[in-house]
Amino acid sequence: MEVTVDGLKIQYKITGPDEGWAADTGEDKKYVAILQGWGTTMPVYDSVAAALKDGYYVIQLDLPGFGGSEEPAKSWDVKEYSTFFVHFLKALNIHKLSIIAHSYGGRMTIELLSDPRNPLTVEKVVLMDAAGIMPVRSASYKRKVKWYKFCKKVITSKPIAALCPDMVEDWKKRQGSADYRNATPIMRESLVKAVNYDQTHLLPLIKQDTLLIWGDADTATPIEDGRKMDQLIPNSGLVVVKGGTHYAFLDQPALCRNVLRSYFGLS
Repeated sequence: MEVTVDGLKIQYKITGPDEGWAADTGEDKKYVAILQGWGTTMPVYDSVAAALKDGYYVIQLDLPGFGGSEEPAKSWDVKEYSTFFVHFLKALNIHKLSIIAHSYGGRMTIELLSDPRNPLTVEKVVLMDAAGIMPVRSASYKRKVKWYKFCKKVITSKPIAALCPDMVEDWKKRQGSADYRNATPIMRESLVKAVNYDQTHLLPLIKQDTLLIWGDADTATPIEDGRKMDQLIPNSGLVVVKGGTHYAFLDQPALCRNVLRSYFGLS
């Protein structure tokens, strides 16, 4: 399905106990939204939705610039993405829900729930291998960053950019992580804004009951991040998935299904 939000065409779907998923004001339906990780698409989270759709109406969407949804005209920071999510729910007439968030979706959730002006009623929260904590940077990493900035300044200077635009774009594509290399210029800027934003100080402001599901072999958002979030979020609990990567919910689908169903009262 498609809906236009803030001028952008957004792809989404809702699955649930029956086909009557539309948000009628006369019915108190139970909704849960899945906020995706950076660069993923809706089908990645189908197993998560399937675990809950007999008791909840599960909302999946491709965020702006992800999957089949249009990207914004300029780069967005985490705050702008979380504001978009509020507008998306308003377009569907949904104001009360629970949230399951993976990776970058965790950043959006932290931003949203720590804001006292948040207009949504959010009941339960699940953070799966969530981003939001700035890693400790080693001396070698800092040296690499300095060298990168120097090269960027030289290569993207006006004379070189004018003479060799294709070379400059090729150099940019070969820098950074796979997510960075695979992104469009606008989305690369959005990713840079995200990874340089430490949300640790916001975690104690989250008041909702929060379940953390984390792979102990996650190299993108290490298990130490999960333990730190568990310490800082007042009402939280941590489930460690042995051998789980950054996609622990895909590595151990049966375990995660049972955990989610228990947490949402469906077991």
